[in-house]
This record gives sequence, structure tokens and C-alpha cells, in this order.
Amino acid sequence: MTDLSLRRAVLTVALLNLAWFGVEFGVAINIQSVSLFADSIDFLEDASVNLLILLALGWSLAARARAGMAMAALLMVPGLATLWALWQQIASGVAPEATSLTLTGLGALAINSGCALLLTRFRDHSGSLTRAAFLSARNDAYANLAIIGAGLVTLLWPQPWPDVIVGIGIALLNADAARDVWHAARREQRDAAS
Repeated sequence: MTDLSLRRAVLTVALLNLAWFGVEFGVAINIQSVSLFADSIDFLEDASVNLLILLALGWSLAARARAGMAMAALLMVPGLATLWALWQQIASGVAPEATSLTLTGLGALAINSGCALLLTRFRDHSGSLTRAAFLSARNDAYANLAIIGAGLVTLLWPQPWPDVIVGIGIALLNADAARDVWHAARREQRDAAS
């Protein structure tokens, strides 16, 4: 495993995430979906994480630890954005269009699964930063399965609640990933101080 192969992997993941952010954000706004909104913001965050990793690969352990802590905070952004979208969805009471929700979830699952597979072999390389990238892709694939489920349920029961529940679940997944990355960065910080 070389730094060059890691650099290629994170650049590929960053570009895929940035491209799908645009697609999913547009659909989320168009169909008023909390879960797609949260997931699209998460795609933007994942693109940022991977671009930061690309820059930070040559940094010292202490600098990577600080970047890892910043990344933990960044992982919380989609959860906060979801709270805003959640409030909007509950206030409107309108269910998102189920077919678009399901199909967009399928596309997101394909992107995130591919990214997680690409990053699997690097998840313990360069500490907390690559761990953040892997966890983001893995958690997003789980979230996409839930989005697909919400879309299918909404086909049968056109209510906003399946979408709202999945949006909350995505926010919780991101909070758990942020906690894991924070702990990894703290370990790196202690190692750098030793």
C-alpha cells in the first residue's frame, strides 16, 4: 500500500462525493426530503474530508491529530443541518415523492458502497483522517439503505414520518462517527506528545 494509491483513492472518493452531492441536493430540495437533504450535506462533508486527507497525508502526527479533531467537528455538520430540515418537514407535513426518494437512495448507495470498498484497505492508514473517510462512506451506505426503505414505505403510506425518522437516524450515525474519529485523534495526539 503506497501513499500514491491512497492519494488516488481519496481523490476519487472526493470527486464522486462532490458530484453526487449536487445530484442529491437538487432532488432533496425538489421533493422536500429530510433524509436526502441530510445525506446530500453528508456527501459534501465527505468530499471535504477526503480533500483534507489528500492535503494532510504529509503532515506530522500532531498536525494530523489536530486535523482529525477538526474532522470530528465537521462530521457533526450534517446532523445540525438535518435538524433544520427536520423542522421544515414537520412544519409542512408533506411527504416526499416516494419514487424519486427511492431511486436517489439507490444511486447514493451505489456511490457510497463503492467509496467504502475503495477506502477499506486504507482505514487504518494515517490514523484518524483515513478512519474518518472510511466511517463516513460506510455509515452513508447504511443510511442509503434506510432512505430506500423510507421511499418504499412512503409508496404505501404517503406520510412524511418515514423520511423524518431516517433523517434523524442519519444525524445519529454522524454523531457516532464523530465520536469515533475524536477518540482516534485524541490517541494520535497522546502518541505525538510521547
